[in-house]
Amino acid sequence: MGDELMELSHEETLSREAAAARLRELADQLARHNQVEVVRGGLRYTVRVPDQVTFKMEVEVGADNEIEVEISW
Repeated sequence: MGDELMELSHEETLSREAAAARLRELADQLARHNQVEVVRGGLRYTVRVPDQVTFKMEVEVGADNEIEVEISW
């Protein structure tokens, strides 16, 4: 893909433990490979990840609480 933007978005309700398992799976892919695989709607997407990335984490505490993690390059 050239300069085309493809965005996948997915939201679901999980148990805290299941959400942690998803984060561990993503972390394992980042640590072991130079790519991350995402499967959505029966299609597999592979995103290549360089050795150096920018990591950003935001925590919001209030009426609604949120932890947002962003990895970019």
